Amino acid sequence: MNFNFKKSLGQNFLKDNNIIKKISNSINSSKEDLIIEIGPGAGALTKELVKKESDVICFEIDERLKSILSKIKSDKLNIIYEDFLKVNINDYINKEYKKIFFVGNLPYYITTAIINKIISESNPFEIVIMIQKEVAERFMAKPNSKEYGSLSVFLQYNFDIEKICSVSKNCFIPIPKVDSMVIKLKSNKKAGLKNEEKFYKLIKDAFKQKRKNLRNNLKNYNLDNIEKKLNSFNKDLTYRAEEITVTEFIEISNHLD
Repeated sequence: MNFNFKKSLGQNFLKDNNIIKKISNSINSSKEDLIIEIGPGAGALTKELVKKESDVICFEIDERLKSILSKIKSDKLNIIYEDFLKVNINDYINKEYKKIFFVGNLPYYITTAIINKIISESNPFEIVIMIQKEVAERFMAKPNSKEYGSLSVFLQYNFDIEKICSVSKNCFIPIPKVDSMVIKLKSNKKAGLKNEEKFYKLIKDAFKQKRKNLRNNLKNYNLDNIEKKLNSFNKDLTYRAEEITVTEFIEISNHLD
């Protein structure tokens, strides 16, 4: 492919048709739904997405790709040449959809920012993303593992997360330094939380220094109150945040008052 790839934009284009089809097949959308693709690149996945009944909106930051993407002809396709992180998603959604699917091959350094934006600006039904393998493992990490952190708790509160497939670095042009993974995040907020803002602050503080226990990281909280709730799980303030489950964090958050 005769194209000057920009490292600053995290441009690594997927060339493996089997992986492309796996990503497309993981999106079970209908004509009442919308698919939003973030960073279509040369349009390898876009060509599969427009075969579905759904409308498709693509956000591409690099206008040099216009000549390539313009060759994809579909009445259902709308390509916006803007930085996804800088637009208001709703400005480009011109009708009501039953479900909204987000899909993309995300550069690792803006993965979290993009997911935060999707959550804050829309009501996503599913997010299917290809990301760095290590980042995906953090998203899906379980308690008592070194990968489990505040991001794991945040995402697992908002979504059910499943692995679609692993992707070798050799499936890309140019070849990146790391392998990737495709994961699906399906909206499913865990029930029972009273105050999201309080919950998000709690998990951020609890994991502030991963080597320290809850007594140290949460010293600005009412520790007696937290310990009572921990005791109901047969745990105490000597435990670290990585030993506390998502459900337990929800109960602690609800008990803060």
